[in-house]
Amino acid sequence: MAGIYIHIPFCKSRCIYCDFYSTTRLQDREEYVRCIEQELALRAPAFAQQMAAQGDVLKTVYFGGGTPSMLCENNIKGILQAIRKRFCCSHIEEITLEANPGDLSEEKLVGLRKAGINRLSMGVQSFQDTLLHRLSRRHSGAEAIAAVRAARRAGFENISIDLMYGLPQQTMDQWIADVEQAIQLDVEHISAYCLTYEEGTPLYRMLQKGEVSELDEELCNRMQDYLEEALEKNGVNRYEISNYAKDGYRSKHNGSYWTGAPYLGLGAGAHSYDGAYLRQWNPDDIVTYMATIQKGELPLEDEVLSETDRYNESVMLGLRTREGIQLNRFSIADRAKILTESASFLREGLLVQTSTSIRATHAGMRILNMIIEALMK
Repeated sequence: MAGIYIHIPFCKSRCIYCDFYSTTRLQDREEYVRCIEQELALRAPAFAQQMAAQGDVLKTVYFGGGTPSMLCENNIKGILQAIRKRFCCSHIEEITLEANPGDLSEEKLVGLRKAGINRLSMGVQSFQDTLLHRLSRRHSGAEAIAAVRAARRAGFENISIDLMYGLPQQTMDQWIADVEQAIQLDVEHISAYCLTYEEGTPLYRMLQKGEVSELDEELCNRMQDYLEEALEKNGVNRYEISNYAKDGYRSKHNGSYWTGAPYLGLGAGAHSYDGAYLRQWNPDDIVTYMATIQKGELPLEDEVLSETDRYNESVMLGLRTREGIQLNRFSIADRAKILTESASFLREGLLVQTSTSIRATHAGMRILNMIIEALMK
């Protein structure tokens, strides 16, 4: 199940916790879209050949960021038309756009739907205005609620929202209110992340200066437990360490990352994978990216994965999912290693084994990094 990822790095302002590549150079949007289309023209033949050789077809397109909703509907439509011009798109099932709720007017939502977007991923993070302000988010809780409802009226039947917990000074009551509000909105998918203080971000610098403090780990665990229990009662089940969905609404695009499917990444900072050994990426610098593309050249860097790299990635990505590690994807020797290293975790109830897989239990998910490290080469 091959996919195309398009990185749209533009943001009106940067959130203090974010370490994804972004820029506030909004004046570059039109030229950047032209560069995306030019990069696509340069790389499409090789990706099409690669899919054909693997017997694969294009099934997903994903606009990530940054804030893709900073683009106008005609920009989105133009990029999708360029994709349809160069690939067979009859098998595409999911076209996702990440969006800030504050960008989603009724008119814009109708335009996005007409342009071809059939799945929205909204960066809500919280419905509490005090927490949103603390994170430097530019929307309010009321705007987030209104955006979801407006998306429904515009015809969107597949909506995902992001939530965050473990925020500075966040209380359990605030988190319960956020989860309950998400349930009331009846969205198909929820991604929920415990805040991490990424080095180089303003929030990390605030932590180093003592201006904020990390939330207690026990409280974060209680927040995660409440989320999982509340969502499960409402038919929204955990299928990956940070993702929950109603039946039939898992993120198909992200699922391809976790199963090692090939994908083409376009734009500054975007990564690509051939489904086997080759990873490629563009520089996370819009000036360098655009200047190189405008010369008719590709600014790609690459890395050839070793067998050890592939083993480690399969272990890490597999254990993050509800299905776990699929043992038939490994050699006999590697399966023996996995079973040996898993033995103590199986005895402790942190992992569960079936005839075809090994997966993490609820307790195992809490210490997943430790388990993954133990199973790696």
